[in-house]
Formats: sequence, structure tokens, C-alpha cells
Amino acid sequence: MKNLTRYLGLVLKLLVFLLVLGFALKNSQTAIFYSYLGYVWQAPLIVMLGLAFVLGALTGALALLPTLFRLRRELGRKPQAVELDTVTQTDLPVL
Repeated sequence: MKNLTRYLGLVLKLLVFLLVLGFALKNSQTAIFYSYLGYVWQAPLIVMLGLAFVLGALTGALALLPTLFRLRRELGRKPQAVELDTVTQTDLPVL
């Protein structure tokens, strides 16, 4: 069963790769990016889209950093709960 899951994962990764590759081949025409101060950049459209995706992901990750640091700090302040290895009589549901 473990091998089947592994093979299904590999097939899924290959399918996603082929879809992205097809998308890249369909969007290979040149796109022009006009910026401030007369800056102009020309690149294939898939490069522009990939760059926009990466910059958006980085911006989202940077926006999450303050929240992650705050939650980590709060977790460090809380005392660690002791896990019990055995089930006690009070933990059983009442029928």
C-alpha cells in the first residue's frame, strides 16, 4: 500500500509538471513590462507570470512572519502539558 501511494504521488507530480510545461510553451511570446522612470523590461510571458507568483508567495510569507513569531513566543511561555500513558476511568464516556 505504501508503494502504491508513492507511485500515485509521482504520477501526480508528473501530471502537474506536464501541465505547467504545456502552459509555459503556450505562453512563450514576449511581454513588455513598463515601470517608473522609463524602465522597460522584455521577457517571455511565462517568466513574468512565474516572477509574479514567486514575489506574491514571498510577500505572503513575509506578511505571516510577525504572527508566527508572536504565536511561537506565546507557545514558549505556556507550561508544557504532561501526557498520560494510561487511560483513567474518568476519561471513558458514559453510556
